[in-house]
Amino acid sequence: MKKFLYKLIAAIVIVTIGYFCFVYYVPYSEGVRSGDLIKFSKKGVFTKTWEGELSQGVSEEQRFAFSVEKGNKKIINDLQKYQGRFVRLSYFERYRTFFWLGDTKYFITKVEEDKERQTLYKK
Repeated sequence: MKKFLYKLIAAIVIVTIGYFCFVYYVPYSEGVRSGDLIKFSKKGVFTKTWEGELSQGVSEEQRFAFSVEKGNKKIINDLQKYQGRFVRLSYFERYRTFFWLGDTKYFITKVEEDKERQTLYKK
């Protein structure tokens, strides 16, 4: 009976670790979105996460909410610098997210200022 119990516990641990590794390392989708960076802030009560919003049009429905992992200091600094400007964001989407990583399933991997659209907007 003890052998069976040990095997059952080991199987549960292996499946749980496999699930968390799959959710964390396997992206569901990847892509690029561009628009006006309207919000970027650090929020949370117990675990602070970086969250932002990108406006892709005139209406409220065309907003892209995203998260940034804590270790990406360059991306965090770039997003703070480009707030209020047109940006192009490369991202990946996870199947699910963990509360300590962010509120959304979309995580930013690269930030570029979209200077071409910025100059068109100013005209």
